[in-house]
Amino acid sequence: MSVTTNELVKRSKKIAIPAAIAGAFALGAAMFVGHGGVHAAADAPPPLTSQNVSALTALDQAMEAVAARVTPAVVNIEVTSRSTEQEDAQNQQGMQQALPPGFAQFFGFGPGVQPQQPQIEHGIGSGVIISPDGYIVTNNHVVKGATQIKVTLHDRRVLNGHVVGVDKLTDLAVVKVDATDLPTIAWGDSTKLEPGQTVLAFGSPFGYFRFSVTRGIVSAVDRPNPYSDDARKPGGYIQTDAAINPGNSGGPLVDAYGQLVGINTFIISDNGSFAGAGFAIPSQIVHSVADQIIKNGKVEHGYLGISIESVTPANAHFFDLKDASGAVVSQVTPGAPASRAGLRTGDVITELDGQKVITSSDLQVRVMELTPGTEVKLGVLRNGSPMTVNVTLGQFHGNNAVETSDNDGNSPSGKLGMTVGDLTPPQREQFNVPDQVHGVVVQNVQPGSPADNAGIQSGNIILEVNRQTVTSANQFVNEVHQSPAGKDVLLLVWSQGGASFVTLQPNSGNQNG
Repeated sequence: MSVTTNELVKRSKKIAIPAAIAGAFALGAAMFVGHGGVHAAADAPPPLTSQNVSALTALDQAMEAVAARVTPAVVNIEVTSRSTEQEDAQNQQGMQQALPPGFAQFFGFGPGVQPQQPQIEHGIGSGVIISPDGYIVTNNHVVKGATQIKVTLHDRRVLNGHVVGVDKLTDLAVVKVDATDLPTIAWGDSTKLEPGQTVLAFGSPFGYFRFSVTRGIVSAVDRPNPYSDDARKPGGYIQTDAAINPGNSGGPLVDAYGQLVGINTFIISDNGSFAGAGFAIPSQIVHSVADQIIKNGKVEHGYLGISIESVTPANAHFFDLKDASGAVVSQVTPGAPASRAGLRTGDVITELDGQKVITSSDLQVRVMELTPGTEVKLGVLRNGSPMTVNVTLGQFHGNNAVETSDNDGNSPSGKLGMTVGDLTPPQREQFNVPDQVHGVVVQNVQPGSPADNAGIQSGNIILEVNRQTVTSANQFVNEVHQSPAGKDVLLLVWSQGGASFVTLQPNSGNQNG
């Protein structure tokens, strides 16, 4: 008997009732029947009829039908991978730094000690079959570094799988198994999803509870990626409260018709388990990426060469906009397609090929789906004036990400609650700031200040104040002083790989910049 079972038995014995006492309880119960103590079974309310619960049973039957249709197309993916030399070196360096001085040699570190061999790792995720001949969609992070892949089908067959191709930008991958006549599910249209719709999530939570299904709703659509390590990685995520846990990665999210509307990919949680916020890559992206991988073994994404963010009610008036829709250009990469076409920082992109752009994620996803070399027409508002910009898309590469920058400085700013200063050559070298970046650097941020509340941090670079370029601390202070009392201040800030517009609500009173 297992330890868990023994523990349950021990607990049950502690609360067992001796036979004599149990008999007394039974006798007492019989004595009090009809006297207010215990009611006869005949007095219990009648069971509910099918008419009373018809709506609930109809819902149950509908969900059962969806689960029965989808589950055969869900797979469990077991991966054996070997960590890279870089990952091992980083792990060993971190362990060595954590040891007290003089203890390194006792743990296999130090001169003359051979480095450890790459570690074998095992991981478990989920996937969904998208074609009868064995193509399976999952997450890139599920199969990353795989040296062996075992795919367990719903009928318990275990097949060898191999990676056809991956797309790091969208965290998607396609795996192939040698089989035919496999069950699949139909593609759904994620662009038609609305908050409140019923969805089901399938997968193998914790890698043990295979072929599980959870039910929830679409909590929101078009969510940005909070874990993105690259500003150009697309958002557009579906947020759901259908429970998703480790091991569900790569599994399908389906609508009430059993159609694939997303691939479960990550959760937001303090403890690593589901906390009510799961995220899925929309099928609009999944379908396009999977088709390219199956056809070409790789994915080519369209590329403009800009950093963008959504127009908000707080910043719309700074761009002479009547409503809070569109994507604001916060950075243009020199030499990129957008730069050659004449796009500028502060331009607001409102249309792509005649279709309205609502948010920055909306534009990102649509451009990413297009192939390099495609000519697009962008509807742009520049200082409130409409114009059309024709751009020929380039090809996205990971190394196209714009470099980051950092800071130093010495200028008081009581109105905003931060200290800024000029960017000097030694600081450029220290923080690897490219020559084309010009601005002032944030040295200190006062806790609880407008700058702190807006997320400004030491090391950020301020490029503009209220759409005016600043290249010195004095110029920054002057621009802030000229901002009307009680009015918001718009900053263009470099931080962690890109520039973004940040709206600050200044402190009241007559204070320094």
